[in-house]
Amino acid sequence: MKSKTQSRVVQNCPGYSEAAKAARYIRARSDIAPRVGIILGSGLGGVVDCLHRAKRIPYPSIPHFPRATVLGHAGELHLAYWEKVPVAVLAGRMHLYEGYSPAQIVLPVRALALAGVKMLLVTCAAGGIAAQATPGALMVFSDHINFQSMSPLVGPEDPRLGLRFIDMSQAYDPQLRRAVLKAARKQRIRCFEGVYAAVLGPSFETPAEIRALQRLGADAVGMSTIPEVIAARQLGVRVMAVASITNRAAGLSRQPLSHEEVLEAGKQAADDLIRLFDAVIEPTE
Repeated sequence: MKSKTQSRVVQNCPGYSEAAKAARYIRARSDIAPRVGIILGSGLGGVVDCLHRAKRIPYPSIPHFPRATVLGHAGELHLAYWEKVPVAVLAGRMHLYEGYSPAQIVLPVRALALAGVKMLLVTCAAGGIAAQATPGALMVFSDHINFQSMSPLVGPEDPRLGLRFIDMSQAYDPQLRRAVLKAARKQRIRCFEGVYAAVLGPSFETPAEIRALQRLGADAVGMSTIPEVIAARQLGVRVMAVASITNRAAGLSRQPLSHEEVLEAGKQAADDLIRLFDAVIEPTE
């Protein structure tokens, strides 16, 4: 028998049924059947300007969708075409530091997967740790380190969402990574491949924490992305993630860290991201 505490936890963690209801709502709002999903991180909302025939759906109108509360995250789903490819763009994401559970944060990704999305392109803002991780550069995720101490897979097992014990050795699709890095070289976009460390936030890291992350092999650090990646992989969705390096991490620069700096740097990176996404969002995908 479940305890009262366990029952409350289960009730507060949306799962397959809630994601399926959101997926049905999304499919009913447009004749566009998305095959590619895109999550836009802090300051990267300008990417939606390249969409065609866009249908905008505010998050609060979608059943069970949490609301984005952070500046720089619009909180809108766009069903549209990227050239000839039907896409679903999540303009704004939720974070653990906003008080949401991991299951709430990944509900939009699960809904997109149940609506037909087979490939997920995730973006975020990150602080640079590696030498090449300087403001204005883009980092393609080769792997990640999860220091958020939470996973969206915690809780009752539901086979409709996939396996409980999923293999994360190839979390980031090698073929998509190669395509993006090749496009970056061809177009002379500052881009490198590296390991992303996810922390809880919302405070920025201390210099001592950055030194520790550096020794553990992290090339950049941020406060998002990992829950969505785990949920997408559980559902068999191919994933590629790109971080916009908005600043040098704490202790690596004399400049104080601020969210405003993150948003401004993200806006400047949007054009480069669009050109990179063109390399992987293809009609044959």
